[in-house]
Amino acid sequence: MKIKEKKENGKLTVAVEGKIDSYTAPELEKRIKSELGECTELIFDFKKLDYISSAGLRILLGAQKLMGNRNMKVINVNETVNDIFDVTGFSYILDIEIMQ
Repeated sequence: MKIKEKKENGKLTVAVEGKIDSYTAPELEKRIKSELGECTELIFDFKKLDYISSAGLRILLGAQKLMGNRNMKVINVNETVNDIFDVTGFSYILDIEIMQ
């Protein structure tokens, strides 16, 4: 898994490439927690994400809780990852934009 972060005007964009699973999720969680601080918006860019496991879903839920009333969205979600969101019900609790 590769993670690229970009902070700009209170907006943190986290681009993830590869797989988020039980081995890689702790690193993602650590990086998000260390960068959130004063962010008013958190964007997960999953354009190059191939797979997300329950450990990754837990990270997304945790990030959403940490954000509270601040904006969080998941963008560029491919069909495979979107199917996982649909099956688990995450498509109803996260702000998700499907890859076009």
